[in-house]
Amino acid sequence: MLTEEDARRLVLAEIDDLRGHITYDLQILRMEPLPFGWIFYWGAVGDGHSGQRPRLGGNGPFLVDRENERLLRTATSVPVARQIADYERRLRREAHARRTAAKQASQQR
Repeated sequence: MLTEEDARRLVLAEIDDLRGHITYDLQILRMEPLPFGWIFYWGAVGDGHSGQRPRLGGNGPFLVDRENERLLRTATSVPVARQIADYERRLRREAHARRTAAKQASQQR
């Protein structure tokens, strides 16, 4: 099981992998707790001159699941709330599949 700090390190490692392709300084801009983990929003730091942060394409937030230690990069073309709801449905389907498999296995004994 991941802690918030573990999740933050995972996201920072992913951001570090992108640094070779992007000339701006990248960082986590904010984090929100979720029932299953966290969502981390990230982007470029302001340039210090204009006071504005450069806009990046493709910098969808990262979902981190504390239980199964998944790190998922979300799409920028789909609302974040919908992606969170989709992931929560995925978790319910996976839990149902595990329960069904366990029930079938116990019936075969």
